[in-house]
Amino acid sequence: MTLTNIDGAFAIKPSVNKIAARACGYSREEMGIASSPSQAAVEIKLQPIRPKALYLTVYGIGSRVIRDSALKLIDETDLNALVIDVKGDRGFIPYKSAIPLAHAIGAQKVITVKDMQGLVQSLKVKGIYTIARIVVFKDNLLGSARPDLAIKTADGKIWLDREGLIWVDPSKKEVWEYAINIAVEAAQLGFDEIQFDYVRFPDHKGLKFGVANTEEHRVNTIAGFLAEARKRLIPYNVFLAADIFGYVAWNVNDTQIGQEIDHLAPAVDYISLMLYPSGFHWGIPGYRNPVANPNKIVYLSLKQAQERTGLSPLQFRPWLQAFRDYAFDRRHFTGIEIREQIRAANDFGSDGWMFWNPKNIYSLEGFQKKISN
Repeated sequence: MTLTNIDGAFAIKPSVNKIAARACGYSREEMGIASSPSQAAVEIKLQPIRPKALYLTVYGIGSRVIRDSALKLIDETDLNALVIDVKGDRGFIPYKSAIPLAHAIGAQKVITVKDMQGLVQSLKVKGIYTIARIVVFKDNLLGSARPDLAIKTADGKIWLDREGLIWVDPSKKEVWEYAINIAVEAAQLGFDEIQFDYVRFPDHKGLKFGVANTEEHRVNTIAGFLAEARKRLIPYNVFLAADIFGYVAWNVNDTQIGQEIDHLAPAVDYISLMLYPSGFHWGIPGYRNPVANPNKIVYLSLKQAQERTGLSPLQFRPWLQAFRDYAFDRRHFTGIEIREQIRAANDFGSDGWMFWNPKNIYSLEGFQKKISN
């Protein structure tokens, strides 16, 4: 892998016959180079892109009704991207995988997409940017089939989270290998970007891991996993992102889960802060009612993250809220809240944004309609 200089120039070896390039805020491109003894300059052009995405679950992407509804919104608005579950919250992989472990643990029991590669290609034909979401350390299937990889309580029992699901130990290299193999497979299927979710330790005290439960070990483990994933994905010229808790932008520690923004940033192309106002239970300085101030929550959190990392705004793409509030006044997030969140992300200058609704129910409200010619 070669990094360009500030002007975008780079040097290649005479033996190179193909160039693959990408840059945050731009497309990824490839081009062949004719074999020649000359040292003539070559140019590869990247097109600006700001992904504006909706999220679809394992079941959502497989449902023609839900999928077509999302595609209809993309046709009618400035939406241009989809985040698709490639490994969902319960561990299922929704297409026929070639990974033996996926079959062995039951991750292939729910196949909702018969031809994922064909589906991704059909989305590309429509000009849709595709993001493969992979849930990493929350994996009920892997933990059930391989108790040796599951997170344990202090008395050695398998720990269950609030949903009654098993997590796997972030320090175990076999867990890393499984998640990264899925990421490689997604890249081979043609996805533009790999997005790791639940790339963290659980926020629960008194658990046992393969490393001492200290901030240093937690941070090094999560950063190490992302660095290893980045190395393995280099041949595929695919973007890499990590979903990060919103409060990580504000907290100076690792939020007790191994997510420390300065350590995570070098390993990924995009930091995807989850800036759902309902998730900010204690608010932020100056704004104690997040759902009444969605614009401020999104904008100020992004600014805080940028100031802490020194990164370009184009290296951030936030998750925004398209579901009903659960923490404050139970309000529905309608067009007003949708627009305010979008305005905040746009004013900050992020590389687009993504909307989350676990039910995959989205409407025209709040999105900018396409301008007819």
